[in-house]
Amino acid sequence: MGLLNTVTNTLAGQGASSSPYQVIFTWIEEQGGCGAILEKFKAEGLENLIQSWLTSGDNLPLSPERITTILGSPAVQNLAVKLGVDSEKASTILAEYLPKIIDTLSPNGHISERNDLVSSGVKLLEGKFFS
Repeated sequence: MGLLNTVTNTLAGQGASSSPYQVIFTWIEEQGGCGAILEKFKAEGLENLIQSWLTSGDNLPLSPERITTILGSPAVQNLAVKLGVDSEKASTILAEYLPKIIDTLSPNGHISERNDLVSSGVKLLEGKFFS
């Protein structure tokens, strides 16, 4: 299912409990939020990568293998279980969606930590795709 279809289905309430975006947003919250995840990337010296996600322009890509290395196999496995896929597929999904999520959640170049990332993320995505 493509990104736009996923967002559309989430906003329309179809499969809302199992939407990949909602699962990923919930998983991000469980990891300590976007800030905590970005700190892991900074610790690996990937400030330029993060900056590309936070600012306008193209997002620099990230390999699934790098996702697993930075975030750790247990975290990726946890997401895999929630998505009902294997760890390799979960890291591929994160490599695709994490830059887009961070980009969308940082319209002013920084992440504002919020209490309800799932609702905030869906609202921001709604504005980005359906404005």
